Amino acid sequence: MQIEFYKYQGTGNDFVLIDNRTNIISANNSKIIKHLCHRKFGIGSDGLMLLENAEGYDFRMRYFNSDGGEASMCGNGGRCIVAFAYHLGIINKKARFIAVDGEHEALVKDEGHFVQVSLKMIDVSGIEKEDHHYYMNTGSPHFIEFIESHENFDTFSRGKAIRYNDRFAKEGTNVNFVSFNNDGIQVSTYERGVENETYSCGTGVVASAISSGLKKSKNYFKILTKGGCLEVKFEIINSQNITNIWLIGPATRVFSGVTSI
Repeated sequence: MQIEFYKYQGTGNDFVLIDNRTNIISANNSKIIKHLCHRKFGIGSDGLMLLENAEGYDFRMRYFNSDGGEASMCGNGGRCIVAFAYHLGIINKKARFIAVDGEHEALVKDEGHFVQVSLKMIDVSGIEKEDHHYYMNTGSPHFIEFIESHENFDTFSRGKAIRYNDRFAKEGTNVNFVSFNNDGIQVSTYERGVENETYSCGTGVVASAISSGLKKSKNYFKILTKGGCLEVKFEIINSQNITNIWLIGPATRVFSGVTSI
């Protein structure tokens, strides 16, 4: 069987997207999803998303890690699937969709060669704070550690050690490292499911910005990642409750094609 696919990236976090409104691919077929994401034998991506019908919403987002397993929320993936829906003509300048972590809103600004998407994330509560780290769920679980500098810092080794420590080995966690700069913060991320450092992680950037905001009493950050720049704004109710969270940045269609499965 042949299926049409699209490749998108958001600050280097790349995804295979499939319009699955007619159920052309089974979400239970992890073997096919893993194959499509494989960088040597498939299309190659950090993850795969299915755009599906959802009553009362513009669409449903289903996200799968490159290991083939259905995953928790992906912020950059959310921005890319909104851009995908825009290019398909499903939405215009606004979107309201459902994902594994609940309802999301989005705003689209067409910049020509890319689409800027502002994605509203779920509210965050139950934040764990220690001297040198924070832990929270921004749609996906994130451990955030502050470091002096990213220069010569080994995100992969340090991130893997935390992700597979006694506390997180079974369920896993994403691990983010944050350093401050003149414009805002720099963030690097080790992602579970991908089991590697990625160029960017949307939910990780959100968790990092919130942690930095609690440290610095700020509600807006420009964030530099390996794959480019993002923005995050939010409202701090108190040290345990954050609301009105928006992740803002570009989403770019890389190419499209047809593949056999």
